[in-house]
Amino acid sequence: MTDSLKPLYLLNAAISGALFGAGLYVSQMVDPLKVLRFLDFGAMASGGWDPSLAFVIVAAIGVMFVGVRIAGKRARPLFDLQFHKPDAKQIDVPLVAGAVLFGIGWGMSGICPGPAIALVAFMPQNLAIFLMTMFAGSLLGSYITPWLKQRTALA
Repeated sequence: MTDSLKPLYLLNAAISGALFGAGLYVSQMVDPLKVLRFLDFGAMASGGWDPSLAFVIVAAIGVMFVGVRIAGKRARPLFDLQFHKPDAKQIDVPLVAGAVLFGIGWGMSGICPGPAIALVAFMPQNLAIFLMTMFAGSLLGSYITPWLKQRTALA
């Protein structure tokens, strides 16, 4: 990124963050009970399942689909010199293990990390504990990942 693009990059980041945060609140993804009711497929029979967050997911996929299609036609992004694509393109043990751990944590707490950061604005009870342990888990993951990759490479 060049120095001349830096103000635009920061403005873009600020607008994106504000839209993301507002979307989390409008969709009620910051409400752990709403999320837990969505994740409780067993409650379908009793009518307690709340499918409304599926609309959030479908809308997000739709917007991202259009954005990726538009970006794919560009030589470079608006506020950077090149696109930054992920190196890993395969489903491997660390990816699946991480997804499982993420899902267990989200299912137990009802709080996804993005909404957890947005909840800092209101600091509900026990959020500080969740955030500290989420960061600790992230740090632990940075040690486990190389070990897991090395171990699966040997197998």
